[in-house]
Amino acid sequence: MTVYIDPPDWPGHGRMWSHLVSDVSYAELQAFADRLGVPRRAFERDHYDIPSPRYDEVVAAGAVEVSSREVVRLLTAAGLRRRKSGSRDGSGATAGGDGRG
Repeated sequence: MTVYIDPPDWPGHGRMWSHLVSDVSYAELQAFADRLGVPRRAFERDHYDIPSPRYDEVVAAGAVEVSSREVVRLLTAAGLRRRKSGSRDGSGATAGGDGRG
């Protein structure tokens, strides 16, 4: 089981966030998140939003640290990328969004 996490560089709701992803399946990602007690409400389309205070814990549990660009590449290569609807620039971010997507 390999899951990946990017740095907590994404602002939103007064916090900084990371994205936790799998390059195998959503089931693998869900199992990892469940093991850490990450709430299901933190799942957003193709990743879990992880607040910065939990970053080290998630890495210690086995998540591999990668860049944000690598997260997108891994999801796309695995066919697991789900973009936000309404995206105009292909990045998955919508105008006026909070940047966590």
